[in-house]
Amino acid sequence: MVSVNNVSVLFGSFILLDEVSFLITRQERIGLTGRNGAGKSTLMKIIAGLQDPTSGSVERPRDLTVGYLEQQMTVSDTTTVMEETLTAFAEIKALEQEIADVTREIAERTDYESESYHNLCDRLHSAGERHQLLGGSDYTALAGQTLAGLGFSPDEFNRPTRELSGGWRMRVELAKILLRKPDLILLDEPTNHLDIESIMWLEGFLETYPGAVILVSHDRTFLDNVTRRTVEISLGKIYDYRVPYTQYTVLRRERREQQTAAWRNQQKMIEDTEKFIERFRYKPTKAVQVQSKIKQLKKLDRIEIEDEDTSAMNIRFSPAPRSGTVVVEVAEASKRYGSHLVLDRISLKIERGEKVAFVGRNGEGKTTLARMVLGQVDHDGTVKKGHNVTIGYFAQNQDELLNDELTVFETVDRIARGDIRTRLRDILGAFLFHGDDIDKKVKVLSGGERSRLAIVQLLLEPYNLLLLDEPTNHLDIRSKEILKQALIKFDGTLIVVSHDRDFLDGLVNKVYEFRNRKIRTHLGGIAEFLRSRKIESLRELEMRSAPGVKKSGAAARAEAKAGAAGSKPGLAGGKAGAAISKPGATGGKPGATGGKPGAAGSKPGLAGGKAGAAGGRAGGGSRKVSGGDEAGVGAASRGAADRRAQDPGAGSRATAGSRKDSESAPAAGSAAGDSSRQSSKMLYLEKKETERVYRRLQRET
Repeated sequence: MVSVNNVSVLFGSFILLDEVSFLITRQERIGLTGRNGAGKSTLMKIIAGLQDPTSGSVERPRDLTVGYLEQQMTVSDTTTVMEETLTAFAEIKALEQEIADVTREIAERTDYESESYHNLCDRLHSAGERHQLLGGSDYTALAGQTLAGLGFSPDEFNRPTRELSGGWRMRVELAKILLRKPDLILLDEPTNHLDIESIMWLEGFLETYPGAVILVSHDRTFLDNVTRRTVEISLGKIYDYRVPYTQYTVLRRERREQQTAAWRNQQKMIEDTEKFIERFRYKPTKAVQVQSKIKQLKKLDRIEIEDEDTSAMNIRFSPAPRSGTVVVEVAEASKRYGSHLVLDRISLKIERGEKVAFVGRNGEGKTTLARMVLGQVDHDGTVKKGHNVTIGYFAQNQDELLNDELTVFETVDRIARGDIRTRLRDILGAFLFHGDDIDKKVKVLSGGERSRLAIVQLLLEPYNLLLLDEPTNHLDIRSKEILKQALIKFDGTLIVVSHDRDFLDGLVNKVYEFRNRKIRTHLGGIAEFLRSRKIESLRELEMRSAPGVKKSGAAARAEAKAGAAGSKPGLAGGKAGAAISKPGATGGKPGATGGKPGAAGSKPGLAGGKAGAAGGRAGGGSRKVSGGDEAGVGAASRGAADRRAQDPGAGSRATAGSRKDSESAPAAGSAAGDSSRQSSKMLYLEKKETERVYRRLQRET
């Protein structure tokens, strides 16, 4: 579909891209990776046709459509969110105007037999077919669904775009690209300003998208879920791996080991050759060999390997001063901005040493609560900090708080204390400040560089509570991993607001979900939280089923479990029945076994035997018994056990009854087995149908 042929980009004598070539096919999912400044964004602009290479070419079909999302974009300030989004349907709107004009002209004409009249009818027919093909009947609803998936509420559809922050403007532009449905989508850091739910929605959209997708992202989980091919840019060259990102890291490590070994062998050969030249340069009998060796070195294609700075991989935060047991306590706290209620009577308690995450959709109050803890905003209710708590805060606009007149090194050197001052250059290098970069003025740094510098400041001062608001937005994957490992080793308390699932995984042990002006606590890490949210979403879909509609197999089984759990005796009886009924279908031996404890006067044995007999007669149908029926079986079994305890002869009669049941069980075994297999098949089909409906609803919403 698109062919990149020997593309090179030079800035003066610096070679950014060196004869890069690769092919993009339809429905390709490519992750473009490499360190900051490797040329990822430049290559995407060349593919999009926005920048010309120094040499080489990009071949694309004439009718190819491309959608490109830049890191920095401009959105009109004179429209609303919905109006700006609907500009994606420019062709549909033009067709609607054409249909209206042609229809009006046809209505005014009376020369029904003329050729021009027939041409107008043909034109109207063609425009109508094209309008229908492009989805002209429901494009407004589709725009609303896309905006909702990206985090906009219906109330915000008519909000002026001039009131939006940069992150929300990026969402509008992303919605426009997705709605245009181009043949090739180029996304440069699309997840930087998206919450977890919006990222998951975008993953689902791109997974089924019929066109090709190339994206640059530092979200490892997003790359793994979306891409199937990884293209690495390193030292101007590209290395193509037909695997997702995580598998690419393994293959890259192996390739680097091979490359390093080849480089060492070549260096040894070069050293030996140079020694030979120096030794025999002025010896007449060796002159021909010396000249041959010199020419050999000139023609040699020297191996280059990208430098990797591993010296700062063991960075630690300064030791945290000891605080009180309770670090932050919030009781019945509320916050509203004018008439808009953000948080409604929330309560939580964070203790020393906990590492917690604030997650939820944008605008649910995560940053607001963080600022309430800092005492920066007024609120109702109580928000208390514990004894001797010192807070290190990283705000989303932290880069704006730096002194523009200082250099990078001076910024960190002014606040560093103790032995860590000797490792300042290593720490700065870990966050991509190499060589002369440390002498740059802060005012010339990009937004990403300023954010990284602000994180370095947190490493230097002794805090016992770190409050980080979106710290990973501008960090590449390696820098995020360094920060994550430092936070894991941090011996204080951590509150992090983040939508990066890979960053949170293994870092936090408690998740506070912000939803509908309330806070819900989820114990465990982010993986457990996401699993529970998916289960809840499925239950919500089932609960929204219309009255009178037959419940799906998953819903019926959930109700059966809930009913069985409602009564302990019933649950015990049901379990015994299930245990006896299944083997009973193969010959009824457990029925006889169930009777033996009954002969000995064991109450549980009698209950199990009774429930087993009932389960066997039902043909293994105990799995479909409702909670109330199981409770009844359990109660009947206990009643029979009590009567047998009062009547000493009951044991022998129970033994005889059990033997009779076991003799009749083989005759019914085949029928019970057929019923059990049929029941299992039905449950399997119901489960598949439930999953299919859930996926369809998830795509629609």
